[in-house]
Amino acid sequence: MSVDRRKVWSSLSQFVAAFMLALPIAPVVKADDGRQPNVVLIVADDLGLQLGCYGDTVARTPHIDRFAAGSTRFLRAHCTTASCSPSRSVLLTGQFNHANGQYGLAHADHHFAAFDTLKSLPVILSEAGYRTCSVGKVHVSPERMVHFDTYSNEGTQGSRNTVRMAANARAWIEEKSDKPFFLYFCPTDPHRSGPGQFANQPKNPDRYEGVTPVTFDPAKMSVPPWLPDTPEARAEWAEFYQSISRFDEGVGRLLDSLKELKHWDDTLILVLSDNGPPFPGAKTTLYEPGARLPLLVKLPGQKTVGRTSDALVSWVDITPTILDVCGVTPKPVPAFRPRENELKPIPGKPQPVTFQGRSFKAAVEREMNPDFDEIYLSHSFHEVTMYYPMRGIISGRYKYLWNLASPLPFPFASDLYMSTTWQGVLKRKDSQYGVRSVKDYVFRATHELYDLEADPNETHNLADDPAHAARLKELQAKVRAWQERTRDPWVTKWEYE
Repeated sequence: MSVDRRKVWSSLSQFVAAFMLALPIAPVVKADDGRQPNVVLIVADDLGLQLGCYGDTVARTPHIDRFAAGSTRFLRAHCTTASCSPSRSVLLTGQFNHANGQYGLAHADHHFAAFDTLKSLPVILSEAGYRTCSVGKVHVSPERMVHFDTYSNEGTQGSRNTVRMAANARAWIEEKSDKPFFLYFCPTDPHRSGPGQFANQPKNPDRYEGVTPVTFDPAKMSVPPWLPDTPEARAEWAEFYQSISRFDEGVGRLLDSLKELKHWDDTLILVLSDNGPPFPGAKTTLYEPGARLPLLVKLPGQKTVGRTSDALVSWVDITPTILDVCGVTPKPVPAFRPRENELKPIPGKPQPVTFQGRSFKAAVEREMNPDFDEIYLSHSFHEVTMYYPMRGIISGRYKYLWNLASPLPFPFASDLYMSTTWQGVLKRKDSQYGVRSVKDYVFRATHELYDLEADPNETHNLADDPAHAARLKELQAKVRAWQERTRDPWVTKWEYE
C-alpha cells in the first residue's frame, strides 16, 4: 500500500476498529462432516523473522516455508510485549498483559500470574465442546486459568525434541473422539539454554532421537543491523539458526500428520512466535526486532493461498480470531471472590467474557487491509528485577514508545546479559552495538517517535522534532485513551510523574 493510501484511510481506522469490535461473532465455519473446525496453534519460543518465507536467505526452514506457500503470510504482525509469559498470556486471553495480570515471567522467583477469574482460550473452547491438548511450553499461571484437558510431553526433553513432540501430538489427534480439537504446540526452540548455547549439543548430535541436526558456519553468517558484527555475535547467531531448524522439523512433522490424518481442510492452523530473538536489541524491547514477528494463517477450506497480508495485527487479536473462525461465543464468567485460598462463586450477575483485541479473519484472504492499520504495545516486566514499563502505538508508518522509567538504565534479562555477544561488547568496552550506540541502548529517551518506513532501524528519534510535534501529541493522546479503556494501572503516570 502506498503512503498516500494509508493517509486516506487513517482518519477511518478508529471508527472501523470500534465498529468491528461491536460486530457479532461470524457464523460457524463447518467442516465437511458438519463439525466445527479444529484448531492448531503453533508458537515458537524467541523467533523473529528468521525464516526463508520472510526473505531470510540463510535460514533452513523448508517445512515452514512450504506451509507459507499454502497459507497467508502476515507482513506486519506484532506481539504486544516481547517477553515470554506476558506475551503468551496475551495470546491465550485476548487481553493486554497489563490488564490480565501476567506482568512478567511466571516461573521461579518471578512468580507473576494472571488473574484467576479470566477465561483463557483452552478453557473457552473446552466449554464449547472441544477437546484440548498442550504439547510443550505453556508458561502462564495459574494453571486452572489456562487449563488443558491433556498435557502430552512424554519424552520431549524439555520440548527440544520437536520430532517427539509431533509424534505425541499425532497420537493425541488420533484418539477416537466425536469432538473437534484444539492443539497448542509450543517447542522451547529457539530459546537459549545458556550463555552462548541453544541446546544444540554439538558433542552429542544424536541426543534428540529422530531430529536431524542442521549446522551453520559462523564465518558465513550475516548478522542483522541491530546486532554487532563480531565473532561472538556470529557464533551465537549460527547456534540460534540451528535451533530454528529443529523447530522447523517438528512443525513439518506435525503438518504432515494433519494431512495424513485427513485434517488439513477442516483445521485452522496458525504459526507464530511469542517474541523476537534472544539477543540484546530484540527480546524484552518493543523495537521491531523484538516485536515484529512471523504470522502464518491457514483457514479451514481457505480459497486463496500463498499470498501476503499487510494487516497490522497483534497477539491480543489471536484469541478473538480463533473464536470467530470457530463460531464460539464464550460462556459468561460467574461472579467470584477469594475465600480460603480458593475461588468460589458468589451471588451476582455473571459477567461476559470480553477481549481487547479483534478478529482479523477477514484480513486473511485480503492483501490490502486499510482498516487494520493501528495496534498498541505494552510491556511492564520480564524478570521480577526488570521493572521497565513501556507503552506504545504503531499507527500507519509511525511508532510511538513511552518509556515510563526512562531515568533508569534499561534492564537486561539475565540470559541476554550473560550472552557472549553482550559480554564481548563489555570486555572490549565497545561504544557501538549494531546500529545504536551502547549509551542509547541502555539509556532511553522518555518519548520515542519513529517513521518506520523512512527509518526501519528506529535510530532517528523524532519526538523532539518540532515538525512532528502534532503527530507526537496525537499518538500520546491515543495511548492514554487506550490505557483508560484497557484498565492499565500505569495510566496514572500521566498525572503523577
